[in-house]
Formats: sequence, structure tokens, C-alpha cells
Amino acid sequence: MWEAKAAPGRADDLLAWARTRPLAPEPVRRETFTAPGDRVLVITWWHAAYDADLPEIPDPPPGTTARPVHRWRFQQV
Repeated sequence: MWEAKAAPGRADDLLAWARTRPLAPEPVRRETFTAPGDRVLVITWWHAAYDADLPEIPDPPPGTTARPVHRWRFQQV
């Protein structure tokens, strides 16, 4: 899971940027969400072990976020 808070006035830029970031290989599933406070969330699903070496969405360009990006991994139970 990747989550970022847009800098003031940059929510549309951050969303557009996040939606176009390629991942290779591609995940089984990928969904993008927005939330109040100009946050953008991307969730990816993989058929891989929890600790597998998988591609990550990088940090956005300088000036597009209000704070550092958060990344978490989860496993289905």
C-alpha cells in the first residue's frame, strides 16, 4: 500500500502522477483511491511471499507532497 498527501494545490498533479507510474512486473490487481485531505492511496495485490522483492511506486516529484510517502505491506489472512 502506498499513500501520499498532496502539497496545497497539487492534489490533481499527485493523483495523475500516481496513476501513471508503471510497475514491472505488473501486480495482479491495482486500485487507486483519494481521501479527504488531498490524500492519494494505491493498493496493489501480488501472488508473492510477504518478503518478496517487488517493485514499489517511487517517491513523487519534489513539491507535490506535503509529507513523506507512507508504504506498508500486508498479507491476507
